Amino acid sequence: MPTKYDTGLDKCQANHQPLTVLRFLDRAADVFPDRTAVIHGDLRYSWAEHADRCRRLARALIGAGVQRGDTVAIIASNIPAMLEAQFGVPMSGAVLNCINVRLEPAAMAFILMHSDARVLLVDQMFADVAREAVKQSGMQIDVIDIRGDDVPEADRVGLVDYEDFLRDAPANAELRYPRDEWDAIALNYTSGTTGNPKGVVYHHRGAYLNALGQVIYAELSNGQIPVYLWTLPLFHCNGWCYAWAMAAVAGTHVCLRKVVPEDIYAAVERHGVTYFCGAPTVLGSLVAGKPADWQPPAGPITIACAGASPPVSIIRATQALGFRVQHVYGMTEQHGVNTVCVPQESWSKLSADEQSALMGRQGVRTAVSDEMIVADPTTFKPVPRDGITMGEVLFRGNLGMKGYLKNADATQEAFAGGWHHSGDLAVVHENGYIEIKDRSKDIIISGGENVSSLEVEEVLYTHPAVLNAAVVAIPDEKWGEVVCAVLELRPEAVGSLTQDDVIKYCRARLAGFKSPRHVIFEPIVRTATGKLQKFKLRAHAAGVIVARNG
Repeated sequence: MPTKYDTGLDKCQANHQPLTVLRFLDRAADVFPDRTAVIHGDLRYSWAEHADRCRRLARALIGAGVQRGDTVAIIASNIPAMLEAQFGVPMSGAVLNCINVRLEPAAMAFILMHSDARVLLVDQMFADVAREAVKQSGMQIDVIDIRGDDVPEADRVGLVDYEDFLRDAPANAELRYPRDEWDAIALNYTSGTTGNPKGVVYHHRGAYLNALGQVIYAELSNGQIPVYLWTLPLFHCNGWCYAWAMAAVAGTHVCLRKVVPEDIYAAVERHGVTYFCGAPTVLGSLVAGKPADWQPPAGPITIACAGASPPVSIIRATQALGFRVQHVYGMTEQHGVNTVCVPQESWSKLSADEQSALMGRQGVRTAVSDEMIVADPTTFKPVPRDGITMGEVLFRGNLGMKGYLKNADATQEAFAGGWHHSGDLAVVHENGYIEIKDRSKDIIISGGENVSSLEVEEVLYTHPAVLNAAVVAIPDEKWGEVVCAVLELRPEAVGSLTQDDVIKYCRARLAGFKSPRHVIFEPIVRTATGKLQKFKLRAHAAGVIVARNG
C-alpha cells in the first residue's frame, strides 16, 4: 500500500541514474586532469589523456558499426590499451570480453564463437595464438592490432592498427552509457566442471559496487595518491574491478607485462607502488627473488592475495620484506573479491605465527557483498562456528552475475534456492571468519588460474595407453596447487609410459598451467557404486608425491 513517502516522490533524471563505473572515469578526468593515470615503461598518460583515449576507442567502435549488446573481445597483457578497453568498450554500448592469454587457440576460438565476438583487439605479443584462434573459429571478425615497441615485431592479425583506429574515430559519435544498471558490462569465461568454459555476464551495478568495495578494503582513498601495480592479469574478473576502482580515486596505474620479481621490485622502487594483487605464487616469487640490496619500504605496500590459501611461512616471509599481506576470496561469478581477512585489534597481541595463521583464512564478507553464509546447500541451515563442520559458501546480493551466457540450466543451478552456490566448502571459526577447506566442483586453482579436472581427464583419456584417469590438486609451495594425474594404464601398456611422456602429451593439447606437474601410475579405486572419491584421492596423491620427493 502506498504511503506518503510514495506520493509525488517519483524517480526522475534528477534523482536517479543507473550506477556505472563509467562515471568514475568522467570524474577523474574532470577533477584531476593533469594527474598521472597510466605508466607503461617511459610512456605516461594523464587522466585527461587516458579518458580521451577511452572515449576515442568507444567512438571508433561505434564508427565501425558496433551496436549495443555486441561483444568486443581483447587478447592482451596488462598494457594501456587493456586499461582503455575497460572503459572504451562499455562506452560504445558493447560488452567487454577479456580473454585469458594463457589459453590454447582452441579454447580462445570457442570463446570467440560462443560470445559472437564482433571485434577483436590483439596485442602483438599474442599475435600467433590469436591468428590461430580466429582461424579455428571460422568467423569473420574485425581484428584491431595493438602494436608496441616493448615486444618483438609480429605479423599482423588484422588490417587496422589500434593507434590509427583511435585517431580516425568519428568525433561526433555519441557515447552510450547504460540505460539500466542491469545492462551487461563485461563477459568473463571461467572453467567449470565441464571442458568448455562458461561465460559469466557482469552488470554495471555489480561492477560499480565491487569497485567501491576495493576502494574501501584496499584503502585506496587514505589521503595519498594510490599507485597500483598490475601484477594481476586484467583478464581475471576485469582485474578484480581495480581498473574501475582506480578511476574512482584517480590513482596511478603502473602497467606490467611480465610478473617476475625483478620487474616488480624495480617498479616498486621507481614508481612508489602502494598496492598490488596476486596469487600465492606471486608472494613466493617475491621471497625467492628479493634483491640483495632490498630495504623494507618506508611507506606501506599492500599485497592482496587470493586463490589457494598461502602457506603461513610464505605470509610471514613476505611481511618480513616490508609488505602487508591482505588475504581475500571471491570468484568470477561474484565480480571478483567478496571476502577480506580483516585484522582485528586483538590480533596484535598474538605471536607472529598466530597472526599469520589467522591471515591465511578467507575472512568475512565485505560491506558490498550483502549476505554470505556457510551452510547445507539443500536446507540452507548454517553450519556451527566450530571450525570443523563444513558447508558450502553461499552468497546473496548485488554482486552476483547476471548469469551464464546462453546457459540457462547452469544459471538456474548456480542460483538454486535464491542463493549463489559457490561450490566451495568451508568451515566457520568462532569469530565468524570462514576458511575454505575443499571445492565440491573439483576445480584446481594453480597460480591463480582455474583448471577443470574433467577437461584434463578428457585429454588423458585420448591417449591409447590410458584405461582410467583421475585428476586432482595437490599442494605446491610455489603455485598453491598443481595438477596431478593418476593413471591406470591398459594391461598391455603397463610400463610403456613415463611421467615425462604424459606431461609432454598434455602440453601439446592443453595450456601449460592445465597440464599435469605430477603423474602417478596405479589402479584407480572406486566405490561399490563406481564413484570416485576425489577427496580421498587428493590426500593419497599428495602423500605419494611427498614420499617420491623425499
